Amino acid sequence: MDDSFFRMNSSAKLPVFKNGSYTIFDTIEIILYIERIAVVSVGNNGIAFSSEEVIEWMRKIQEWNPKYFTLSHIPDKYRTFVSKFLRKVVIARMAESPDLASAYHCKLREAYKTEEKLKNADVLRRSKEHLVQLLDEVETKLNETTYLVGDEFTMADVMLIPVLARLVLLDLEDEYIFSRPNIAGYWGLVQQRPSYKKVIGKYFNGWRKRKTLVKAWCILHIRSLLKRY
Repeated sequence: MDDSFFRMNSSAKLPVFKNGSYTIFDTIEIILYIERIAVVSVGNNGIAFSSEEVIEWMRKIQEWNPKYFTLSHIPDKYRTFVSKFLRKVVIARMAESPDLASAYHCKLREAYKTEEKLKNADVLRRSKEHLVQLLDEVETKLNETTYLVGDEFTMADVMLIPVLARLVLLDLEDEYIFSRPNIAGYWGLVQQRPSYKKVIGKYFNGWRKRKTLVKAWCILHIRSLLKRY
């Protein structure tokens, strides 16, 4: 929400990838851009471009928007508190940067629309159905291969792992992961990867999940008490 970031991306959303004057906002485009740089840097001997099948799976995964599903599984008191805090942040930033007022107003309206959509049962049902359909497709695919596209780890897996990690973070792994044997085995496998341990496991495995969430919760409460938005 800071004005420096807001001037770069008025949606105030991640991801944003900036390389010199070149800025990308789409997850898949960012991955493919970095991949092209890697291939040029090390040559075709070490890294290959993602295949069409890999890109197709990446797009399938990205089509599911986790926003409403995630928020609907967070206890109301926590979600309401964070929502109010974010709105106060927007208002504070708006006062600091009046030239960005119209953009901040759009972000504020978006926050209110989100609250309204969370009351819409159809929105939540469609989000859940989309997730179930995606996971069922993944379960079928993993019946044939070790990873999502063959027996080698690809960028499609890079896209899928955060989806599964999100379900675990929401304590929904029994319903969505362990009820699907192939995905359950896959989840156990990818958690052993050094990259998973460094990027996700370090913050969300076991007791670390509680530590990360409590730390964030305390920071928000302290900032609220001090009115440091």
